Amino acid sequence: MKGLYFQKSSTNEEITFVFQERENLPITEDNYVKLQVKACALSQINTKLLAEMKMEKEFFPVGREIAGIVLDVGNKVSFFQPDDEVVVHKPEKVTWTEAAGTIRDGVRAYTALHYLSHLSSGKSVLIMDGASALGMIAIQLAHHRGAKVISTAGSLEDKQCLERLRPSLARVIDVSNGKAHVAESCLEETGGLGVDIVLDAGVRLYSKDDEPAVKLQLLPHKHDIITLLGVGGHWVTTEENLQLDPPDSHCLFLKGATVAFLNDEVWNLSNVQQGKYLCILKDVMEKLSSGVFRPQLDEPIPLYEAKVSMEVVQKNQGRKKQVVQF
Repeated sequence: MKGLYFQKSSTNEEITFVFQERENLPITEDNYVKLQVKACALSQINTKLLAEMKMEKEFFPVGREIAGIVLDVGNKVSFFQPDDEVVVHKPEKVTWTEAAGTIRDGVRAYTALHYLSHLSSGKSVLIMDGASALGMIAIQLAHHRGAKVISTAGSLEDKQCLERLRPSLARVIDVSNGKAHVAESCLEETGGLGVDIVLDAGVRLYSKDDEPAVKLQLLPHKHDIITLLGVGGHWVTTEENLQLDPPDSHCLFLKGATVAFLNDEVWNLSNVQQGKYLCILKDVMEKLSSGVFRPQLDEPIPLYEAKVSMEVVQKNQGRKKQVVQF
């Protein structure tokens, strides 16, 4: 059995990806399911977050977003049986690559818009970097719920991709040249009221002199987000080191607004939370089957190309979700 793993260097700065062979399959324990993997999606690995969540190992398997066929189940497993096609139970209309490629971003988008910001019909939503894998699914979910969607695009290609979506977005804000003002555009689109929900893709925390050039160009400052957020609004951030000064907190307080955090591994939490996220994943697969979600997938690749593809994914150089097909 061959698998792809990542290994950190002794300095904890460099990540290398290696193939490893495992001769014997482990015995299926009472609460476990043994799977023949048919497709596996690749996502950027946040080693710092894994360490903080006590999930770090010397060799850590790459690609935990999998779909496949059940080979064997433990004595205490009743929900699955051998020969079942699963993510949870995979709908018949959903392909292996679609199923694997939607797990992570589908659950994260659902969590952000349903649980953390209580999306409902008529709400206005700003989704940053809408042409990303997460952003695309979040846009489709927001439209499905009857929301008015605004998004940002970091390149001409992303802008054209977003403008082709149906139903169409209320506005696409092109931030590729660094001239567009996100806050002004959102306030103009909402008649000065501000948006009800913001799902960011990171924010700038500091002054221009203290931020990398790329971050300066593509990401809004945290003050812009606070400015464009409406009364009673919800800000869902992916910025793990968000810092709010007392004036920022006071402004949010006056607006009655909330801030929630969406981390990379929200779909892979402890067993205490697994029941809730299995329900989310089931609903995600049903929406995928009914056409609500159309994931942003690249062409599937064979296993022998996974190492090179994972290096590209880790550098955050790919836009579409990469899936390994077996």
